[in-house]
Formats: sequence, structure tokens, C-alpha cells
Amino acid sequence: MASTSDFNPALIEWNGLHGLPRFDAVRDGDFAAAFEMALAGHEAEIDAIANNPAEATFANTVTALELAGDELSKVSSLFWNRAGAHTNEVIQALEREIAPKMSRHYSKIGMNAELFGRIDALWEKREALGLTLEETRVLERHWKGFVKSGAKLPKPEQERLASVNERLAALGAHFGQNVLADEKSWALLVSNEADLVGIPDFLRDSMAAAARERGEEGKYAVTLSRSIIEPFLTFSENRELREQAFKAWVARGENGGETDNRAIIGETLALRAEKAKLLGYGNYAELKLDNTMAKTPVAVNDLLKKVWVKAAARAHEEEADIAALIAEEGRNHEVMPWDWRHYAEKIRTRKFDFSEAELKPYLQLEKIIDACFDVAGRLFGIRAVEKKGVPAYHPDVRVFEIRDREDRLIALFLGDYFARPSKRSGAWMSSFQSQHKLPLKDGTTGEIPIVYNVCNFAKPAEGKPALLSLDDARTLFHEFGHGLHGMLSNVTYPSVSGTGVSRDFVELPSQLYEHWLTVPAILKQYAVHFETGEPMPQALLDKVLAARTFNSGFATVEFTSSALVDMAFHTRDAVEDPMAVQAEVLAEIGMPKSIVMRHATPHFQHIFAGDGYSAGYYSYMWSEVLDADAFSAFEETGDAFNSQMAKKLKDNIYSVGGSIDPEDTYKAFRGKLPSPDAMLRKKGLATFEELSGADA
Repeated sequence: MASTSDFNPALIEWNGLHGLPRFDAVRDGDFAAAFEMALAGHEAEIDAIANNPAEATFANTVTALELAGDELSKVSSLFWNRAGAHTNEVIQALEREIAPKMSRHYSKIGMNAELFGRIDALWEKREALGLTLEETRVLERHWKGFVKSGAKLPKPEQERLASVNERLAALGAHFGQNVLADEKSWALLVSNEADLVGIPDFLRDSMAAAARERGEEGKYAVTLSRSIIEPFLTFSENRELREQAFKAWVARGENGGETDNRAIIGETLALRAEKAKLLGYGNYAELKLDNTMAKTPVAVNDLLKKVWVKAAARAHEEEADIAALIAEEGRNHEVMPWDWRHYAEKIRTRKFDFSEAELKPYLQLEKIIDACFDVAGRLFGIRAVEKKGVPAYHPDVRVFEIRDREDRLIALFLGDYFARPSKRSGAWMSSFQSQHKLPLKDGTTGEIPIVYNVCNFAKPAEGKPALLSLDDARTLFHEFGHGLHGMLSNVTYPSVSGTGVSRDFVELPSQLYEHWLTVPAILKQYAVHFETGEPMPQALLDKVLAARTFNSGFATVEFTSSALVDMAFHTRDAVEDPMAVQAEVLAEIGMPKSIVMRHATPHFQHIFAGDGYSAGYYSYMWSEVLDADAFSAFEETGDAFNSQMAKKLKDNIYSVGGSIDPEDTYKAFRGKLPSPDAMLRKKGLATFEELSGADA
């Protein structure tokens, strides 16, 4: 047990630039003592609120709860950032210890009878309290949170629920660490020039840098970072090496031994089912969907199955094209998953007369970052000012001030773009601090958001620019869209700030923002060749835009199969063998042998490395229905940067957080809720005429 004398005040006294944490003053060994102090402090604050002799009011109970635990929030945000983006054995050991401890702490709060009594009393008379809409939403969030934490359960069931939550937290931490361990431990080293046939220069450079990072100077490493493995599968002419790399990629979490996740998955699903039953729900999906736009598993599955039919039909057409090309090359093998990207790229090159390798020199990371900021400026009147030399949590991380039209500081933004062995895979947005307007202990009022984006792009060799694929560029825009949701927040209470919205609404601001990447005016300005500085030729730009829906059957099948498996896991009473359920679902829907799930179960971190997207992976598609319709609002004006529409978008989507019901806020922006039709058309999976005929 850590001594409180070991406490490092830098974890809670953030006196860096504009209140940024002093990352350079925080050491890995500081967190244990800081958590002990912060947990004890939060517990004392909760006790004071719960045992306040005065009658419960919104101010002395709900507002007090909103402000309680500030020190714990600061320590936690620093720790979980490090655990995800720059971890090591010290951090991982503490993560395994702190995850269940935090669960125990919050279970105790959620089951505090005196505290719930005060919240419940306010909830019962809420209509007589004269609350604003935001205050009503905040009260509802707290009341439902207590109920879902077991506040209404008898004591024995409360104790069991707390035990279940604690175990789930430990399992989630273990799951994520196993996937990272499998990713770190595997690399395919290539030194024979014959094995590099087809590999373009940008990928050679990334593979050489990855090998050098592993102490293998002069060799080339295929790693399981998506920014290397995907282009390798796309360009390598060596089918044997593609198969080897692909099988390692999809086997993460399923390799036997200490890092195998299959037992963790089974226990996780059993505990989640038990938790749902304890709280009075038929299954875990019903529990998770209770406060979302979709509301029921039936509604989710209806959307997924409607899309699946269209996507599978398109994927079969795409597979036939690939099989024909394989035969044309004089080969006689069937289409396998390690073939798809390779031959799809050849077909795209032939069909649209351009390749990913031809496009990539025009997509420099620096320019795409500039494009992200420029779009935000055109739409929302903000600008980014980079602050060089400001310490962050890793030397690669960059710090920006975000300022409005009046040059007022509205947020801090940190960009962490390159893959490294200490970082988990994927891309995400998070925050060290959320925006709010409440008075603080030190006499100040409110806080600005401190938001960060994490990506995993291949780091270039010294002196060379980082070049992105089109998918990489979309990822950058996607995560910055999440970032804007946090940075443009303009609410009073932190619990409904920024991305504090329902799971199937949270992807709308991010997926919508992706649309502006391919607006011709943006591509013309920022898609410039890294050597000549010349803009992308109009002919190539036209081809890129024409190819936007190419291979959409494959991409949609990858995603939708994962979402359907997620829903199957969480709508069943018992899942004795998760891998058998995965196989059963894929067989039932007719999953092509040539495509695999985007996230196979043993490395499906969205739903098992924590609870965030469990029974919620569908939400990307739910939000895609919204984002396709939302961007149509701009297209209908003939101006992708229409100022009137941009103001409505900011006021009703990006700035209101969870302070308004998502259905209401979307209707305020668009005037109606959408059907899936715009999304199906955007993906090229259906024509207007087909959909009109189906509706008729």
C-alpha cells in the first residue's frame, strides 16, 4: 500500500499552459498514492452530501455531486491516458489493481441509501422544482445512474452486483492488456528483396522504421499496427507472406497461453447477463439500450439486417470480380481474406485508373491536420495555434490552443498521431477535462475542455513526411470530429458536457465531420504532393470522388457482421462457448468465407476491453444514418460550408452535449428524423429508384 507521503501534487495541481497538466512532473510510480488520496477525498465529499442535514435541493445534492471528485477525475484521466497511449509494466500492474478498486468505489456510491434518498426525493418532485431543461436532464441522468447501480435492490443483491461490477472491471483491463501484448510481441521481419515485390516506397519506409524500432536495422518489419498491416495486405505480391501476416492479425487474443482472451469473454458475458437480471432486464442489451435512440435490441437488429442484405449482395458481386482477376492472372486459388485487399486494389486501379500508392503522396499528415483545422474554422469560426515546447505525455504529442473568432481561448487540443509499442491499437478521442460553467472551490467559474486525439499512423523515417491512406485521413477527421464535440461544448454541468450523450448519438459529430475531407475545395487546397507541392490533379481528384463507394460491400459486411455478433452475445441468457456463438451467427447470416469480422471476438476491444460499446457497436451505423442525412442538409444548399446551416449544426449538435434529448436536438437541426435510405445511398448499396420501389 502506498504512503500518502509519496503523493505528488502535480497530479491534481494542473498549472501548465492554461491549466494543462504538468506531464513532465508526473512519474509512473506516483499514481498509487494519488489514487489513495483522491479516492478517500471523493468518499468524504460523498458522505458530506449524503448526510447533509438540510433538505435536499438541486444545488446541495445534484450540483454538489457534479463537482465532487474533481481530484479523482484528474488522477484518473492522467492514468487512463497513460494506460492506453503510453503504457508499460508498472502502469499495467496498477491498472489490474485499480480497475476493480474504482468499480468498488463507484458501486459503494451507487448503493448509498442516504444519497439515493435525496436524489429520489428530487426526482419525485422534479416538475415542481422549476428546473431548466438541462437541469432536468442532469437530474434524470443521476437518478437513472443510481437505479442502474442497484440503489433500489435489497442489500444481498446490491452486494452481488458490486462484486459483479468489480470482476467485470478486472476482466476488461486484462482483455485489453492481452491484445496489446499480442500486438507488441509479433512482427514479420523481411530482408529479402524478392519478398518486397509490390511494396511502395512509403510502406518500405514505415516497415524499415518499425524494424529499426525493434533493433533490426536494415530489415523491414510487418507489424500488427493497422497503418502497416493493411497496406502490406494491399500491396504485397507475396501471397504466402500475406497469409502469414493476416492470420497473426486476426488471431490476436486467440493464441493460447497467458494472453488468450476466450475464457475472459465467456466469464464477461455470464456476468453481464447476471447483472441485467439483477437489475430487472431481460438481457444485457436491454439494459444498455434503455437510454439510447435505438431503445430496443429489435430496432437495432432490424437496421443491421436491412443493411446486411444489401451489403452481402454487393460483397458477392465484388468477390466475383476478384475471382475473375485471380483467374486472369493464371492462378487457381479461391478468394481468401488475405487476398481481398490486394485484388480489390488492383481492380480499383483498373476501374478508376488510380491506386492507393498514387494517391498517398498527396495525403501528408501535416496537411490533413491543417485541413481538419481549416474545416473547423470555416464551419465554426475557430482556429488552432500550435504551442511548441509544451511538455505532453510523450515527445510525439503536439499541443494546440483552440481560439474563437474573438481570439478567446475555448479549449486545448493534444494530437498524438504515431503508432508505438506502448500504445494500444486503433484511434480514439478522450479528454483530460470537460467543459462546464459551475463555480469552483478556488473562486473561479467553469473550465475549458482539454481534449486529445490518439491515432496509430506509421511513423516515417527521419526527415520524411508521414503519408496517409485515404482511410487514415478519414480516421483523422473522424477523431477530430469527436474532439470538436468536446471542444465546442457550451453547457453548465459537466456530466452532460461534450460527448456525454447516448452511445448511438456520440458517433454523429465524428462521422459527419468525415464528409468534409472529400469536399473538392478541401482536397484541392490540402491534397498536395509531398515532393513538388503541386495540388492533386483534377483528373485524380475526380477519380477519387468517383471511387468513394468502391468496395463498400466488403467494408459494410466487415462492420455489420461484428455488430450482429455483439447483439447476439448480449441478447442471450447464457453463452457457454462464445466462439461457437460467433460461428453460429456468421453461418446464419451467410458470412462470405472471403471476409472476416472487422473485430473478431477475442480482440473485440470495443465490447470487451471495458463496457463502452458492449451491445453498442451498432451505434456507428445508427449514427451513420444520421450523418448521411445531416450532410445532405448542406448539399441541399449547394454549399458545403453554408453559414446558416453551420450555425444550426453547432448550436444543436456540437455544443449542446447531452443537455437535450438527442431526438429533439437532431430535429431542431434537421426538422425530422432520417430513414436509413440516405446512408444506403451514400454507401452505394442502393439507388434512389430501388429505395423508392421498396417503399412503394
